[in-house]
Amino acid sequence: MIHIKGAIVVEGKYDKIKLAGIVDCPVITTDGFGVFRSREKRALIRSFAENGGITVLTDSDAAGFRIRGYIKGFVSRGEVRCAYIPDIYGKEKRKRKPSAEGKLGVEGISPEIIAEALIKAGAVSEDPPPERKVTRADLYDDGFFGRDNSSVKRAELLKMLGLPERLSTSGLVDVINCVLGYEGYKKAADKLK
Repeated sequence: MIHIKGAIVVEGKYDKIKLAGIVDCPVITTDGFGVFRSREKRALIRSFAENGGITVLTDSDAAGFRIRGYIKGFVSRGEVRCAYIPDIYGKEKRKRKPSAEGKLGVEGISPEIIAEALIKAGAVSEDPPPERKVTRADLYDDGFFGRDNSSVKRAELLKMLGLPERLSTSGLVDVINCVLGYEGYKKAADKLK
């Protein structure tokens, strides 16, 4: 696994699945052009950019460059790194025919090429990953998940952290591990007790 600074932003769920076996950081999807309409998705991306930075890894087609440009436009603070995959022609295994431009997207690129793109973008961290990660069990223990009034407590935590109210429990775990770490999470949880 490659340790990445901050989070990676990709276009879709298959890109996210591909990266799950390569990197040890949160991976956020734009849902294609869905990021253009989703205020909450943009707020989440901004939050990651301001707290650890983001690396944008989109396809090398026109749509990927349009999404990349849009993200760079709405993220005014924080760090935005861009990782570029080379133009490799072909089609992904799950698709019947190649994309409109005939290029492979992130999901069809080899892990070695993705790793090289992330290194060139300056996204790889030399620092070892933190020892202790926050888990869903921690959220359960602190009453933010699976308990009476946990949705109310989780909403208070999300508001305190400046995160979207619709962020899932798994998404919250990713954000906390990237932005706060275990110690920062415990301090925030104690404030709400």
